[in-house]
Amino acid sequence: MNRPLFILTLLFFCSLNQLLYGQQAAGELSIRDIRLDYPQPGIPFYHCKATIDLPQPSIIEVEMAVDGKPLRATDLYREGQLQDMKYPPLTHRPPSGYGLSFDATLYTSPDIVGWVAWEPGKTYEITISVRMKANAKPSPKDKILKASRKIQAPAAVPVFDRAWSAYKSIVLTETEGITRTKEPVEVLLAFYPDEAQQLSRDIRVVEVDPSTYLVREVPCQVFDQQTYAETDKMDVDATGKPGRAIPLWFPTTTVRLAFQASVAARSSKVFLVYYNNANALTPDYNTDLRVQGELPGLTVSNDAYHMVLHPASGHLDQITLKDAPNFPLYHRMETNGAIHWNPDVYSPPKAWTHTADWQYPKNHKFTPGPIKAISEVYDQMRGISEVDASVRYEFFPGVPYIISSSTMRINENIQCIALRNAEIVFKRELLNKLVWPDAIRGKLMEYDVLHMPDLTDIKMEADVPWILLYNDSSRVAFAGIQLEYMNTGLENRERLLNPYMYVTGGPWIYWSRALSLSFLSSNMQQMIPALKGNFFAEKWAYLTYKIPP
Repeated sequence: MNRPLFILTLLFFCSLNQLLYGQQAAGELSIRDIRLDYPQPGIPFYHCKATIDLPQPSIIEVEMAVDGKPLRATDLYREGQLQDMKYPPLTHRPPSGYGLSFDATLYTSPDIVGWVAWEPGKTYEITISVRMKANAKPSPKDKILKASRKIQAPAAVPVFDRAWSAYKSIVLTETEGITRTKEPVEVLLAFYPDEAQQLSRDIRVVEVDPSTYLVREVPCQVFDQQTYAETDKMDVDATGKPGRAIPLWFPTTTVRLAFQASVAARSSKVFLVYYNNANALTPDYNTDLRVQGELPGLTVSNDAYHMVLHPASGHLDQITLKDAPNFPLYHRMETNGAIHWNPDVYSPPKAWTHTADWQYPKNHKFTPGPIKAISEVYDQMRGISEVDASVRYEFFPGVPYIISSSTMRINENIQCIALRNAEIVFKRELLNKLVWPDAIRGKLMEYDVLHMPDLTDIKMEADVPWILLYNDSSRVAFAGIQLEYMNTGLENRERLLNPYMYVTGGPWIYWSRALSLSFLSSNMQQMIPALKGNFFAEKWAYLTYKIPP
């Protein structure tokens, strides 16, 4: 009685089996679509992209060869992963080994991508080899399928100088909806020693136009090169036989690379870092960034500002906008009078001490360059050996801001009435208005700080995104944009008393981060411990500009 249903089911199964595996007898690999293409955010290098059809669903390993030479690496993408080339794929943010992994996916029509340094207009033979597998591990029973196709590279747009034999790819994405023009960018790059003989001389950065694919060199700077030269001894035994088949690490050289990037709002752009040209000459990029003087009291300028660092402490001391030369910003009211005051600690009976009180800190370092100039000072807090601190400034060409980073490390337990960071101080009369986004009220707040009573404290959330002081007459403004901050500990958790940001008026106007600040509470004699291993860090962008009329 149930036999017709059984026969029908069997027939359906056989038909489905033929649908899925009907091409298996032929065992052919089909290349449905293949092309050589330019770098795009989805595939940020000169490449060959092919869509293949397998005779049946299978776990696979793939290799691509160009004119008979196998590529070092071939990326394997599941169906549908490479749909929008304007953005990096979700699995490659940042680029990773994901596409090289051997997994148990049953592929049917995957995309294959190979890094191919093609030349415009030249014809290449591309061969794709696929190992069809029953499971993720190779087996003698695996079947190897191959297919080849001759294709011609695009000829419309030239590529970068072929004297540079290698390059790395970087994808930059603008995420805030603001078109960026010549913004400074820093990345860390790693090289094998045999390809890092002259990085400071032969590195070039080019941007790839996302619409035309034209390449244009942009100014760059290579600095802070370090090499780890030790090789893996492979656990060689007494007979000289290695204990491992492959080394766990290779000697590696790393460098920092800074360059200027222009990226349209809410878009991605590819930048190629070329290297390995034995005949390359050291580039001479001329920007508006200028540095004069001796450490720690440098003078730094670009087309937007003129900044002076204090001659004794190396802290920000005066700012003059090129658009407002007769309205410099400064402090010069207390101690050394610098604009940037802290990290600081008050641990009575010892005197209150700020990093701005340093008289020629023991350690200072300067990194010159056309894209980034860096001034760094670090030492023990004056009179308090239990605490180390540092202050770093990064200056750039063509932009009206600098990046300031400060850190404080507690080496031994110390009792404090004040523990603070990120303090900026100006003479009261220079800037009379305060603006900040208040998280409690959910709106922008504006305050007249010129007429506020002395020693009035305006409290803000610790993560307030920015604070702005400006003069409504001269229209000169100074903004602090909070990029990062961290309070943590190694041996001990951080022990902070109600941390917050605040602004105070007196003969000066300043903002600061209170980490533990009983000094401004109703119990101002209470001592709060800062424990061994506690670490505090800040990173701010300080922007000086003139408000449009």
